[in-house]
Amino acid sequence: MAVITVRIDEETKRLMESVKINWSEFIRRAIREKIAEERRKNLAKAVLINERVRKRSRGEEKAEDIVRRFRDARSGS
Repeated sequence: MAVITVRIDEETKRLMESVKINWSEFIRRAIREKIAEERRKNLAKAVLINERVRKRSRGEEKAEDIVRRFRDARSGS
């Protein structure tokens, strides 16, 4: 397991000591939750970008159809 260091002021440290919480586990959980949140945001952005691209291409011929037409023309079918 990797180690990170966080600096806090004396007042915050004193207040932390007055609360019986496993601060290491709390911070690990908060970091994992933030990572999951950021991944969801990135996924949502990717979906939105994909939707914009799909909307722009509506009405245009599909790439597969274009390729098929060229292949058929080349083979004389």
